[in-house]
Amino acid sequence: MRHESPDGGAGLRRHLPDGGTRPGHRLRFGSGAAGIERLEASLVGEGFATHRHDTYAIGMTLRGVQTFRYRGELRHCLPGEWHVLHPDEPHDGVAGTDEGFGYRIIYLDPSLVQEALGGAPLPFVADPVIGRRDADPALVACLRDIDEPLDEVERLTLTLRVVHTLVRHSSVRNSSAGSSARPGARAPLALEALAAVRDLIADDPTVRHTLAEFEQVSGLDRWTVARRFRVAFGTSPTRFRTMRQLDLARRLLREGVPLAEAAQLAGFADQAHMSRMFKRAYGLTPARWTAALA
Repeated sequence: MRHESPDGGAGLRRHLPDGGTRPGHRLRFGSGAAGIERLEASLVGEGFATHRHDTYAIGMTLRGVQTFRYRGELRHCLPGEWHVLHPDEPHDGVAGTDEGFGYRIIYLDPSLVQEALGGAPLPFVADPVIGRRDADPALVACLRDIDEPLDEVERLTLTLRVVHTLVRHSSVRNSSAGSSARPGARAPLALEALAAVRDLIADDPTVRHTLAEFEQVSGLDRWTVARRFRVAFGTSPTRFRTMRQLDLARRLLREGVPLAEAAQLAGFADQAHMSRMFKRAYGLTPARWTAALA
């Protein structure tokens, strides 16, 4: 993975699909790896509805003005600026001008952040917009060619660059305005036990496990599991399962599986149930998301 210093992302703009003036969304997934997705997107007209995902999202605006509501405030992200979204934080996304906007983004599984930090509490960046001067040039390089495959070394390198940015900007906020960590974040995490619960869910997200099963695989009581799972992985066990169901549904939809069948195979009650969960996670209905894929 190259880490040359680019010019604020100007070299990336020529790769971004031109939204023009035609309303709609365009989404293109690049090459990823376990726990990592890279996406290129452009938007003109109607934006993303309020939604939340269970990954860190760290992206760079390449064209136009990206406007979004986050933690009760309206934010603006200009070309060359980065935005950082914490897992499970609701946000939307609209164009600040009629020309629309475009961006590239990295979605990173919080478990990778945990591994990089050795089990420390997840960093929380209270101010989601990072100016061009404060951005890590190496992260721009991580988005320069999102189609380039990520081997194990590059996967590790990308993770460390994202974690470096998260820790750097959370520490700045914490030192100037007091700790922004979530309540209970300093208590021991029992990470190995919590990871056992996480793996049980991820192995087959179509199965609804009981609290007794969580207690059995972790050796923790159900209240500890419920409290500490969120601290460790950024979301609740229930929502973690839903997001893994949606991962499965997205794979099926990209393979051309009809909506109703995808909903059934992913373990949702019906197509309407999947559509509701899908929009809450990605800001688009499954039909609109599929239509936007490049």
